[in-house]
Amino acid sequence: MKIHTAEFVRSVGSDSPLPDPRLPQVSLIGRSNVGKSTLINALARRKIARAGGAPGTTRLLNVYRIVLARRRGELLLIDLPGYGYARGGAESTRVFDRLTERYFRHDPGAPDERPARSGPAGPPAPRAPMGAILLVDARHPGLENDRNAFTWLTGLELPLVVAATKIDRLARSARQTKLRAHEKALAHPVLPVSAKRGDGLPELWTALLALATGAPAPGTDGRRPSPAE
Repeated sequence: MKIHTAEFVRSVGSDSPLPDPRLPQVSLIGRSNVGKSTLINALARRKIARAGGAPGTTRLLNVYRIVLARRRGELLLIDLPGYGYARGGAESTRVFDRLTERYFRHDPGAPDERPARSGPAGPPAPRAPMGAILLVDARHPGLENDRNAFTWLTGLELPLVVAATKIDRLARSARQTKLRAHEKALAHPVLPVSAKRGDGLPELWTALLALATGAPAPGTDGRRPSPAE
C-alpha cells in the first residue's frame, strides 16, 4: 500500500471534541502492550505514533490521518487507550470506559463539536467509526479481557476484524496452533501480523480499507472457523 502522507492529528480526552465524522474512521483497540503504536507506524511506513513509557500510561484517544497515494482517498486511524494494565486504579478504569463508550456511541459531549454536514451541503456523514480492528497478542490466546472486548465490540454491530500481533515472536511450528486457539476462543477468524517483519500487513491493509469504505472485509462475514481450519 502506497501512502502519500501520514500524520498524527491530535489526542482526544473524555471532554474533548470527537474526530470529524466526515472522514471514514477505523478504530484500533487492544490490551496495553499489544503493539498498537508499532503497528500504526508499520502501516503508515513512518513513525507517527509513540508508544507509552509503560503499559497503561496512555489514557487518550489518538487520531492519525492517512492519505493514500494515487488519490485513493484518506481515512482516520483511531487508537483507543489500551486495556488490561490501566494505572491509576478505579478512576483510571472509569476514564477509559467513559472515553471508549463515548467514542463508539458517538456522543459529541463537548459543546464546540459541530455536527457532520448532510443534505445539499454534502453527502451524509459516514458512521463513526466505520469498523474496528481488535488486536490480540499472538502468544496469548483466550485472555479474559480480550474475550470481553470482543463480546463488547460485537454487541456494537460494527464490522470487526481481529488481528494477532507479534506473530514473529512465535516459532513457525507454533504459529498455526496459537492462531487456531485464538479463533476457537473468539469464534472468529484471526489475521496474523508482524509489525517488525511486515508479515500480514498487506492483508491487514486490505481489511482496513474494506472497513473504511463499507465493503465486506476478511473476517467480518460471520464465518465461524472450526479448530481444524
